[in-house]
Amino acid sequence: MVSRSNGAAAGMFAAFSDPNRLRLLALLRKGERCVCELVAALGIPQPRTSRHMARLKKAGLVQSRRRGYWTYYSLAPARTRLHRSLLTCLQACAQEDAVLCADARRCGGGRC
Repeated sequence: MVSRSNGAAAGMFAAFSDPNRLRLLALLRKGERCVCELVAALGIPQPRTSRHMARLKKAGLVQSRRRGYWTYYSLAPARTRLHRSLLTCLQACAQEDAVLCADARRCGGGRC
C-alpha cells in the first residue's frame, strides 16, 4: 500500500523526470509565464505543452490562472521539505545544464 506522502513524492519525481517538464519548470523559476511564452521557448506544440503543465499541476509543482484566453503558470509554493529540496535542485540544474540555460536566455530570463 502506498501512503499519501509516498504517492506525492513519486508524482513529484515523475514530473521532474521528463526533459520537457524539467525545461518548463526551469523557465518558471524567474516568475509567471504565459503558456504562449513556454511554447515559443521550447518549440513544442501548445497541446503538448499544456499536457506537460497539467502533469506538473497535478504533482503540485505549478499553479495556474486564466486571464481571458490565456493561461499563466508559475511555480507553486513549496509546502514540504521534499518540494523545497526539489526546487533547490532545479536551481542547480538550471545553472549547470546548457539546454536549460539556453531556454532561459531565449525566454528573456538573462542569466541562468
